[in-house]
Amino acid sequence: MTPRGSRKLLLMVLLLEFTNDIWTLPAPGSVFMDSAHMRHVLRWTQPKASCNSTLLYSVQYQGEFELHVKNGSWMKTPDCQRIALAHCDLTLDLGSDSDYSLRVQAQCGSKLSVWAKFQFNRNNATPPVPEIKVTTAGDALLVSVRKFPLTAATRVKVWKNDEEQQAEDYSLPADQEALKVPDLQEGAVYCVRAQVFLKSGMQSGYTDRHCVSITGPGAPAWKQPTAVTVTVVIMLGLLVVLFWSVVHCPPGSCQKFFQKEPLPPSLKGISGLQITIHHQGEELCEETPRLLSAAQT
Repeated sequence: MTPRGSRKLLLMVLLLEFTNDIWTLPAPGSVFMDSAHMRHVLRWTQPKASCNSTLLYSVQYQGEFELHVKNGSWMKTPDCQRIALAHCDLTLDLGSDSDYSLRVQAQCGSKLSVWAKFQFNRNNATPPVPEIKVTTAGDALLVSVRKFPLTAATRVKVWKNDEEQQAEDYSLPADQEALKVPDLQEGAVYCVRAQVFLKSGMQSGYTDRHCVSITGPGAPAWKQPTAVTVTVVIMLGLLVVLFWSVVHCPPGSCQKFFQKEPLPPSLKGISGLQITIHHQGEELCEETPRLLSAAQT
């Protein structure tokens, strides 16, 4: 073998040894996306290999922008570099509805595993059930919807109580979060359910039903609480005016209000008579024990 051939063989052996030293760690297994309530968490299992130190993991992602505009570059997830956990929250990183390539790598000391890859599109995730609030205004039904993601549309079902089979469907676009259903039967009970759906066809489950009674145009829902509020305000105002009048009342004016009227002449004699009778009764009570004592002796 020529010296040149020997050098090539030696280089290949060294390269093989170096490669084996780096890639002897198996890749993480069972990579999958845990999507719930539009929160996307990438999870994986620990590679089946012994490690004298703590196993660390790093996660990267590549969307259509990175693939076509940034020449196929991979972006590092800031919060998931050299972490000891076997999961990574990618909700904020996966900000568009495009396809994403995800990959995770294990590390033990100086040893690195190959990348374990996973494909994901958040449109394939089931959106969460929305939150709704149902109120009335006269003979109209008002439905407010709180949903996620904001790009989702909403489907609302409205029916008269016990007639769900005849429910009417209403669709709200992504930029609309309130529905008004007018001209309903006064005194009847109406029920509502809602769900959200994405352009991909994925849809959430329906909310629990919310039922309200229609008060009618002659008895708006705001009338009773408004009347109570006005009454309370008026009473408080009267109490404040009365208190202020007593505190800041001039002495001359107050004496006029609280002046004691003298007795008329016809009643003055009666008052003196009552006093005289009162004194005579006291004298009689004092003399009674003395008379009893004398009788006993």
